[in-house]
Amino acid sequence: MRTGSWPRRRRPRRGERRPGEVAVVGLTGAALLGASLAAPPASARFYGLTLATAATLTLGGLATTPPPMRPRDRRVLVPAITGVAAFGAFYGCALIVRRIPVLRSAITELLRYADRGRTPAVLLTALANGAAEEVFFRGAVYHAAPRRPVAVSTGAYVLNTTATRNPALVLAAAVMGTLFGLQRRYTGGIQASLITHLTWSTLMLHFLPPLFLDDHRPTSKSLG
Repeated sequence: MRTGSWPRRRRPRRGERRPGEVAVVGLTGAALLGASLAAPPASARFYGLTLATAATLTLGGLATTPPPMRPRDRRVLVPAITGVAAFGAFYGCALIVRRIPVLRSAITELLRYADRGRTPAVLLTALANGAAEEVFFRGAVYHAAPRRPVAVSTGAYVLNTTATRNPALVLAAAVMGTLFGLQRRYTGGIQASLITHLTWSTLMLHFLPPLFLDDHRPTSKSLG
């Protein structure tokens, strides 16, 4: 190196782990996620922040992850059935959770975003964020972890979700994050976890709000 010259910054090699950059993207995404669920439901601010969260995780995940490998298992039906089964398990648990005031309140507050908003817009933002989470957590974070990538990616997913300050959402992230991580390890790609995530999210948005919100809607007698 010549005297007085600065060493050139080495560019990351193709496929190299970049945990520092992944962490920055994750923290930015968590901040946006927390802000989105602090915004009024169905507001322009809510939709803008949720889409910004999805864009941050997607673009950041793609920028810090090598080109995706061809998954060993490219079946579509099995991940979709897994998503349906996961929803069935959550729906069964929801019937019990309705009797636990703390969790019932947390889920009710969360589902107001799905109930008060325009259904297509809410579904779009939910699916965009679900896809972004798979690109980032089962893509970039999983790749950046040299050891125990399933545990690391799930832990990062749970920590990200704590920004919402909603215990029900954090618990769901722990359960589903583990499932998605195992799918990533078994298949070698994010296709399976992506299909499962989107299937599960769609069913949860469609069937869970009536279970928790119908009791809070005014009846004709109370209005009359």
